[in-house]
Amino acid sequence: MAPLVSVVVPVLNDAPALARLLRHSPPHPRVEMLVVDGGDNHQLDALTNRRPDVRLLKSRPGRGRQMNAGAAVAVGSWLLFLHADSALPAGWVDALADVAPDAGGGWFRFALDDGAWQARWLERAVAWRVRLLQLPYGDQGYFVRRERFAALGGFDEIPLMEDVAFVRRLVRSGPVVELPLPLLTSSRRWRADGWLQRSARNFLLVSLYFAGVSPARLAQWYDRRP
Repeated sequence: MAPLVSVVVPVLNDAPALARLLRHSPPHPRVEMLVVDGGDNHQLDALTNRRPDVRLLKSRPGRGRQMNAGAAVAVGSWLLFLHADSALPAGWVDALADVAPDAGGGWFRFALDDGAWQARWLERAVAWRVRLLQLPYGDQGYFVRRERFAALGGFDEIPLMEDVAFVRRLVRSGPVVELPLPLLTSSRRWRADGWLQRSARNFLLVSLYFAGVSPARLAQWYDRRP
């Protein structure tokens, strides 16, 4: 029997994050997991060899390209695109199975694995952004029916903003849902860059993208981050 959901995880030089994800995602009979390595990290081979339910794929780097590569071999009815530094909530498989038949996709509620007040402030800000603009980012875990993903043409293979470009098409294509379950994201990048600084930079980059600045130019600016 084909799995209900194929989880696609793009990874680039981040074996510790993948190790945490796999540790908190035990094998499930209705789930297949596809890890797509955009580099040549032999640590990933060691991690995935321990899990017969996890398949390791190789791809040229680029998050959009890696996610498309995973989707191309996935067999689940649903595709779930997940960042390696995320942690899936309990009961997520049953919640996905209960999504209304007319919904073509959706995302989880954003949450951070941090007790700082800045984390709660950021969670509330994201909740308002999603409620008002229907604009979740990739760290909320996009899930989409396999046939809807194909109809949308997959992810744009661009240097940055592939998640924003895709979710805009997904929202326009028909009904979507936000599962109330929290998808925990690591706060490590906010702590490294600064809570306000990282949030402001993300807001600026998305605003410039909507203003017409090319993803290639945005990626150059993003890669200059401290």
